[in-house]
Amino acid sequence: MGYAAIGISQLATLYYKVPVSQTQGGEPVDLAALAAPQFAFMPQATQVPQSGDWVTGSWETVTGNLIYPYSARCLIGPSGAITLGTGDYVAYVKIVNSPETDVEIVGILEIS
Repeated sequence: MGYAAIGISQLATLYYKVPVSQTQGGEPVDLAALAAPQFAFMPQATQVPQSGDWVTGSWETVTGNLIYPYSARCLIGPSGAITLGTGDYVAYVKIVNSPETDVEIVGILEIS
């Protein structure tokens, strides 16, 4: 998973995408077969996402990309899964692949 700062206008509805790959036992995991990824956008770096902070995203298959064959994505904006006010947010993504649950900070999202 990557880590980057990106900016989105508060008037836009756009996907926030995170390139993802996972292996289990040395073999690539078909992430599209797992539960949808979850995202949390926290307004302060010291805040840890709680159960009510997570929103459901979706998987996007990235054909031809051998390193990151999937993107976890979350639609952000007025008609998306979550609407964020102006400010900077620490973005988290959570992927459940039983028995493991991977939670990572994946970037900074700037809403203007």
